[in-house]
Amino acid sequence: MSDSHTFDPTILREYDIRGVIGDTLNAADYTAVGRAFGTLVVRDGGTSVAVGYDGRLHSPDMEAALVKGLVSTGLTVKRIGRGPTPMLYYAAQVLETDAGMMVTGSHNPPNYNGIKMLRKGKSFYGAQIQGLGPQAAAGDFVTGQGATEDYDLRTQYAARLLQDYHGDKALKVAWDPGNGAAGEVLQMLVAELPGEHVVINGDIDGNFPAHHPDPTVEKNLVQLKAAVAENGCDVGFGFDGDGDRIGVIDSQGRVLWGDQIMVILAEDVLKDLPGATIIADVKASQVFFDEIARLGGNPVMWKTGHSLIKTKMQETGAPLAGEMSAHIFFKHRYYGYDDALYAAVRLMSVLASGGPTIDARRDAMPSLVNTPELRFDCDEARKFAVVDEVRDRLKSMSGIEVHAIDGVRVQSDDGWWLLRASNTQAVLVARCESATQEGLDRLKAAVAAQLRESGIEPPADF
Repeated sequence: MSDSHTFDPTILREYDIRGVIGDTLNAADYTAVGRAFGTLVVRDGGTSVAVGYDGRLHSPDMEAALVKGLVSTGLTVKRIGRGPTPMLYYAAQVLETDAGMMVTGSHNPPNYNGIKMLRKGKSFYGAQIQGLGPQAAAGDFVTGQGATEDYDLRTQYAARLLQDYHGDKALKVAWDPGNGAAGEVLQMLVAELPGEHVVINGDIDGNFPAHHPDPTVEKNLVQLKAAVAENGCDVGFGFDGDGDRIGVIDSQGRVLWGDQIMVILAEDVLKDLPGATIIADVKASQVFFDEIARLGGNPVMWKTGHSLIKTKMQETGAPLAGEMSAHIFFKHRYYGYDDALYAAVRLMSVLASGGPTIDARRDAMPSLVNTPELRFDCDEARKFAVVDEVRDRLKSMSGIEVHAIDGVRVQSDDGWWLLRASNTQAVLVARCESATQEGLDRLKAAVAAQLRESGIEPPADF
């Protein structure tokens, strides 16, 4: 192995490594990441790392290349095989490794792959990921005689998921893992859960033949909605390609978004821990913050990004956190990472314990009008500067409240609007929410005016 390696600069992202296999990312890159990351673990006194991979066709080869790099640093690599990303997080806990690495392209198309990483139980992200580039270019690697050990944790992991299920009412549930990596564990889970279960697209297939594996895009939930309707199900759950994000629909086929799911889950947590802090990202509806306060919790708004949310949870001791992208993190009775299968089990428990149906719970939430996440192309070098310019202009405006945690979230009598720079793409992201359509139109006009002042023309349909 050569002692110097240069990565395509686009693969070292804010929250993980991600690229197109055979174009920006290849087996040699995986080996070099293994050598660089393994070196950091060894220098920190670590001796072991857990490694897993998702259901993509190239993932087994990429995992082998990654393991080769890790072993060369002298680490013991505990290989758990194919499964969802949360099972890798679970493995790092129960196998007591110093770090974990998951070969996964998450919800990206089939030709993508990547790596999610953790060290000492914490997310490895941002500047830490960026630092792997110069380290590999300098050939700054330790060498040693490592080893590999194989583990099959699927049965044990499914049993752990099941452990926190409770409820007397038998539910009828539809499940769609989208041919993603959660499929096998899901089959084990539903075999043990009470009630009736309908699983579609349960076979792991890296071509994703049924639909794109992203349950936060409504068109990807069409088959799940049909399964709920045809079988008269109480609720439907969908998962992304690596099983760390959840999609939920009620018996009428209506989508519950990340913040709505969080409100239902928080009710259960707050019964146990009154006054607890519950975190959501800046894209969450005002309904989330108002409902958490009504339930006696302490709602906290934080930056978007699963690594950033996990870090904030550790700082605040929050038992529950989530994002609009439907990463949901349970520290209450669990380990504090995002696990979509576990979130589904906890939501089933709420519904099976009596009380209102999920439809009734959704109907009881205040009804606001909002935009989906709106994305505007913006040059990588310009996107953060635009947000800074908007923030500076807002300082002189009266009648508004500005939250500058992550971009700008502006509260006014009409509701709120958000403008932030994406950490993963050359785009600006906006969202608006109001009690009325007229209020929403005024908020959108305010966003458009700010964009124009910074030289960006919003799309005509905005």
